[in-house]
Amino acid sequence: MRFEGKPESVGVLVRAITRRFQAARLAYGHGTFTAQDEAAWLVLHTLQIPFEEFDSQSHRVPSVAERRRVEKLVERRIGERVPLAYLTHEAWLGDFRFYVDKRVIVPRSFIAEILLDRIIPLLHTPVHRTLDLCTGSGCLAILLAHAFRDARVDAVDLSSGALAVARRNVADYRLLRRISLRQADLFESLRTRPYDLIVSNPPYVDARAMERLPEEYKSEPRMALAAGSDGLKLVRRILSGAKRHLAPNGTLVCEIGHNRNVLERAYPRLPFTWLETSAGDGLVFALERDQLPD
Repeated sequence: MRFEGKPESVGVLVRAITRRFQAARLAYGHGTFTAQDEAAWLVLHTLQIPFEEFDSQSHRVPSVAERRRVEKLVERRIGERVPLAYLTHEAWLGDFRFYVDKRVIVPRSFIAEILLDRIIPLLHTPVHRTLDLCTGSGCLAILLAHAFRDARVDAVDLSSGALAVARRNVADYRLLRRISLRQADLFESLRTRPYDLIVSNPPYVDARAMERLPEEYKSEPRMALAAGSDGLKLVRRILSGAKRHLAPNGTLVCEIGHNRNVLERAYPRLPFTWLETSAGDGLVFALERDQLPD
C-alpha cells in the first residue's frame, strides 16, 4: 500500500493525491473542478472530517487503517474513471447532501445556486404548488420544499431507478408528505392542476458533445444527458407544455447548459429572461406563463 510507510498528515495526503490525479488526467465537474479539490473531498469524506474543519485538521495524522481506505478510494477513482460521487455515494448542492449512485446524474444544477437570490425575487405569485421536471436524485425538489415551506412539490422523472434514488433522498430529509414522486414523461401523466412554479434541469447535451464526453460523464445515465442533435429535444417539449400546467402569474425556470444561442434562434419571439449564474447568464432562463407559447 502506498500509505503504509512514513505517517503522513491530512494536508500531505491531499497534496500527494492531487499530484496523482493530475498525472492521471482525470476529468472533473461532478462537485469539484480541480484535482486539488477532488483530493481534499476524497480525504475528508474517508476520514469523516467536515469541510469547514479541513484547515484545523490538516496536521492530523490518519491511522494505517484510514490511510488504506484512502488509498483504495484513490485507486478506484483513477482506475474506474467514474465520478467520485459514485464511489462515496454522496453529492452536495450547497449545504445539502444527497445520496447518489449510477442510476442518476450527479447533482450540479445552477438552479440550486440561484434559487434564493435570483429565482424567488422574480416570482409574481406566492408558491403553493411547484413542479420539478426530470427530478433525477430529487435534489431540486428537496431544495424547493425547503425554500417554500408551505408548498406541495411534485417531482417527475421517466426513470424508475432515478425515482428510487429520489425517494431515498426525500425520506432522508423527512419530506415524503410534501414531495410527491411520479414516474412520467414530462407532463404526460399530470392532471391540469396549476403550478405556481415549474423548474427543470432536463437533458441538454447535443449529439456532437455526447460523442466527446470524458469517461466520467459516460458513467452517468445517457438518458439524463442526451437531448438530440441540438440539445433541445426535451426543452422544446417543456416549452410547448408548460403553459397548460402553470397557474396565472406562474413561472417556468429551465436550465439549458450552453445552448442559449441555439434556443434563441429556435424561438426568436420568446422574451427569455436569462438569470445570472456563477458561469454566466446564458444557462438558465425564466418565462412567465403569459409569455409561453400556447
